Amino acid sequence: MRVFLDTEFTNFNLPELISLGLVTEDGREFYAERTDFSREACSAFVHAHVLPLLGRVPGAACDAGTLGERLHGWLEALGEPVCMVYDYADDWLLLTQTLISEERLRLPTTLQSREFVWADTLHHPAFREAHAAVYSLEWMPHHALADARSLRAGVLAWEAVARKSR
Repeated sequence: MRVFLDTEFTNFNLPELISLGLVTEDGREFYAERTDFSREACSAFVHAHVLPLLGRVPGAACDAGTLGERLHGWLEALGEPVCMVYDYADDWLLLTQTLISEERLRLPTTLQSREFVWADTLHHPAFREAHAAVYSLEWMPHHALADARSLRAGVLAWEAVARKSR
């Protein structure tokens, strides 16, 4: 099963996770926001475009340790091998940093592989159209769950076009 990943983080130099969104191919979702990230470390862009979108999902707020536990449990509960799909390398890094802690020194057994979405896919018209169609005034870009939904929609649309052209 593929799971589409997006994260929001403090800055590009030393990224610290702020929020994480996952959407399975069949539409199941996971979303959490950290309450213990450093607001002082956030770039001006994050202050303007990410932080105002936090707090919209009831029950999403938690500290880093709780987020790791919730995420680990959610991935294990999927009960089948997971291929994590992402379009930015640090998304994978932040995901694995969240899953591994001093108390939990392993990734979930269900997390079996990963797939990077390359620029040729991201720039394809079918991807771009489906990707953009997901967003609304309620679910805007730079909200990790909205972005994970959008990534899923774009990849699935691109694959449908690719199948037809064979």
